[in-house]
Amino acid sequence: MIELHPNVVSLAYLIAAVLFIMALRGLSSPESSRTGNYCGMLGMLIAVTTTALGPEVESYGWIFIALGIGAVIGIAIARNIAMTAMPQLVAGFHSLVGMAAVLVAGAAFANPGAFGLVAPGGEIYVASRVEMALGAAIGAITFSGSVIAFTKLQGLVSGAPVSFKGQHPLNALIGLAIVGLIVYFCFDQQPAVFWTMTALAFVIGVLIIIPIGGADMPVVVSMLNSYSGWAAAGIGFTLGNDALIITGALVGSSGAILSYIMCKGMNRSFFNVILGGFGGDSSAATATGADDRPVKQGSAEDAAFIMKNAGSVIIVPGYGMAVAQAQHALRELTDELKDEGVKVSFAIHPVAGRMPGHMNVLLAEANVPYDEVFELEDINNEFQTTDVVLVIGANDVTNPSAKTDPTSPIYGMPILDVEKARTVLFIKRGMASGYAGVQNELFYRDNTMMLFGDAKKMVESIIRNL
Repeated sequence: MIELHPNVVSLAYLIAAVLFIMALRGLSSPESSRTGNYCGMLGMLIAVTTTALGPEVESYGWIFIALGIGAVIGIAIARNIAMTAMPQLVAGFHSLVGMAAVLVAGAAFANPGAFGLVAPGGEIYVASRVEMALGAAIGAITFSGSVIAFTKLQGLVSGAPVSFKGQHPLNALIGLAIVGLIVYFCFDQQPAVFWTMTALAFVIGVLIIIPIGGADMPVVVSMLNSYSGWAAAGIGFTLGNDALIITGALVGSSGAILSYIMCKGMNRSFFNVILGGFGGDSSAATATGADDRPVKQGSAEDAAFIMKNAGSVIIVPGYGMAVAQAQHALRELTDELKDEGVKVSFAIHPVAGRMPGHMNVLLAEANVPYDEVFELEDINNEFQTTDVVLVIGANDVTNPSAKTDPTSPIYGMPILDVEKARTVLFIKRGMASGYAGVQNELFYRDNTMMLFGDAKKMVESIIRNL
């Protein structure tokens, strides 16, 4: 068997770590995201190959079998997954990282000698107990929480918050019990202590996610991303693998920063999201969302005439565009408008869709030029001088109630100021509320025209009329 020198292993892990940092840097912008992905893939290839050639590996049989199974599953998922299902796919991947942490910690506890964790007295090193306890606890929370997030995003269960009397005290009690058991485990390595702590971590993972509604799901996805990173770092300490420690720390810290950005985008604190999640599923909103106030309804022909005679148009995509897969038709629409001499821009809210960057990825898939896509803080002042805003399924992030109604659950959330435009064209299937379960006051404004129907079909109809 090939065995690398320790210095070569350290150098390879260092190169992999640099590539992972470059990957994160590349993924910070749509323009460099492809390069970032390539850097991440190359870094992972180097890390995996280096680990496989390490002195700890005694046989490659099971390793190749596992790699083969994983490759087949990964390729199948990558080829068939729809962009609208990316949030639940990410949640599913997070659950796998969490369970891997639990299994590695469990294996290390069951056979510490194989991991070199046994002290001269025959007991597991105290530092190793801390590492495996934290890895198992964080991994268990990540696994069960990600499973719940997946079922909500996939629609297998209601996206509405689930709460009950005494929920917060129960969560606090279980959390304190987990911390207490981790401390006790440092002094007494009885199996009952370790596995009770792990079981409670699985339970708390469920309890902290079920009260979170659909509108907070972008924060949950990024939060679980952070958890999975720290779980991976815990595995790295248990295995003594520098690459895993560095990678886990990068993912954990970047996920935490992303969670902060998402919370800032909704003007909500992280603890406010965890302790008081809001928002229901769309089906629930459909039943209670609309009222009897009249709205101005238009047709694709009306929309085409208005936009053709406009000087500037800002397009605001949301989850409705993702569901209808309308991004390619939207790109064709922008080309038609540009041919008519119309200036076209895209406005993206930081929590549009069901995960961070969802809209940016869809627009990049349709080859929308990067310099035409703007974030909220860069374009919000432009709406008041814009002739037409075309909103496609972006509900909560355009709701003026966030600024005017103190009783609204989205009050204080920064929104795109689309209501300031001369004309707002709003493509939507019906009058249902957004994912937060709040009716959009924009529907009833005098300068808003509702275009009811499937987003893709409506855009295609507008193109034909142009």
